[in-house]
Amino acid sequence: MNHSDTAETIVEARRLCRHYRVVRRAPGLAGALRSLVRPRHEAHTAVDDISFSIRRGELVGLLGPNGAGKSTLIKLMTGVLVPSSGSLHINGRVPHRHRLRHAADIGVVFGQRTQLWWDLPARDSFDILRDVYRIGHIRFERQLAEFDELLELSSFWHTPARHLSLGQRVRADLAAALLHAPSIVFLDEPTIGMDVVVKEQVRRFLHHMVHERHRTVILTTHDMGDVERLCERLLLVNQGKLVFDDTIGVLEQRTGHTRDLCVTFACPVPAPELPGCALIEHAGARARYRLTADASPQDVLRQLAVHFSVVDCSFQKRGLEDLMRDVYRGTADLADPALPVRSAS
Repeated sequence: MNHSDTAETIVEARRLCRHYRVVRRAPGLAGALRSLVRPRHEAHTAVDDISFSIRRGELVGLLGPNGAGKSTLIKLMTGVLVPSSGSLHINGRVPHRHRLRHAADIGVVFGQRTQLWWDLPARDSFDILRDVYRIGHIRFERQLAEFDELLELSSFWHTPARHLSLGQRVRADLAAALLHAPSIVFLDEPTIGMDVVVKEQVRRFLHHMVHERHRTVILTTHDMGDVERLCERLLLVNQGKLVFDDTIGVLEQRTGHTRDLCVTFACPVPAPELPGCALIEHAGARARYRLTADASPQDVLRQLAVHFSVVDCSFQKRGLEDLMRDVYRGTADLADPALPVRSAS
């Protein structure tokens, strides 16, 4: 199967909304009693008019600050929650209406939970899952051999799940979630707490599943290393709204400030003004400037060389973590009309 055969849309969300009604309780015993007799409800919108589509074989990062609506969106896509309005189709099915068929075609891994049987050796858990998903013996052994080669599972086959390290457990959970060859996999913080060696192993495994097996992966994480190494596309959610849908490269263009200039002067001086730069930090002889999108590095360096005695200077590309911080704080302008947000409509 070549990649062109797998380019069809697998997830289709149109104007998706999810509203909650929560009881607003006044403090104290009187407030608690009042909320029982005459509760006051307050509307809360977790997902607000979100539209997007995802093709088969994409690895998409679903990102946003805590409370942005990511978990609610995942629960909608896995069929756990029902949308308040709008439509959602995954593989042509409505998740909450076709829960059994949908559950058989998805994989889910949550970093803090496991689907392994706690007191059983990991290998026995896979045997149980083989029967649950009705996987043929030959296919089952082939899948396990491939996963073992990539994740080194056989080194802890006979260890009960409760005795596995975090890295071992997550590797086993990843294999368990993909054992039945689901078309789409949802991963929530899969590498949290892992050491760098195991984290890289998991990343290689996910890259293989996407590019060689054409699985669709939706990843939620706060680890920008995972995002930079894995995600071909980002969906940024903030306050229930989809604020960005494109690549990391486009995000860097949209946020405008992509490079910092670090300068060390020959002696402590008041921080000078430089064309196209905003002063970020200044201490003694050191200063840090942020270049605007239209700033000319040559003009900046010329101004420094002509007017100041400089010992050292360097341009540093801002990391994805810095860019995401600006987005979460609302200080980054993503609504560039020259670079329209990719829309599902």
